[in-house]
Amino acid sequence: MLRALVALLIVANLAFFGWARGWFGMPPRHAEREPERVLAQVRPEALNVLPPKAATAAVQAARAAAQSCLEAGPFNDNDVISAEALLVASQLSEGTWLRVDGSPPPVWLVFAGRYPEPALRKAREDDLKKLKLSFELIDRPAELAPGFVLSRHASKEDAQAWIASRANTALKGLRVVQLPTTASAWRLRVPKADTALTDKVQALPAEALAGGFKPCVVRP
Repeated sequence: MLRALVALLIVANLAFFGWARGWFGMPPRHAEREPERVLAQVRPEALNVLPPKAATAAVQAARAAAQSCLEAGPFNDNDVISAEALLVASQLSEGTWLRVDGSPPPVWLVFAGRYPEPALRKAREDDLKKLKLSFELIDRPAELAPGFVLSRHASKEDAQAWIASRANTALKGLRVVQLPTTASAWRLRVPKADTALTDKVQALPAEALAGGFKPCVVRP
């Protein structure tokens, strides 16, 4: 009986020794000296150990990349006040959001008109066609329509330069006018929204926020 027990212990030790050495397949992953631990690495050359300052900067950059810009609107002068009151009541932290002017930039027109009389308008249209100029007939706003727009510009100076560049042609009777601006179009913007803040503002009632918060639109 004793001999059988000793023989069994020897066999068990030999089996464990062979298993630990990988004779029966892969050795256990927790083995202290397994060469397979190194072989199992995935792209070890991509590992880059950063010094503390660089690591901190990398973490901050990753967090900034995870933030998004959200905005709601447009609002008129009255509605933007109500929308801001809703954000305050929602206990958003001070500085989390801001009001921005979402009105379109001013537009300056090289303009010919007005021509309310059909015959005079038709004669002017024929003149422009003879000069092979592109134009558009506008029917609004009332103080300009009907009239012809030959070009649109971001500044009065650019519009005047357009006319000056054609001073030697038969093009006459042009003037520079500013396209009347529309009513105020405010937007409420959350420039840096992390996941938690995004969930919070998008859970606010959309009907009170001109459709709710959406990703910011890049405007020229």
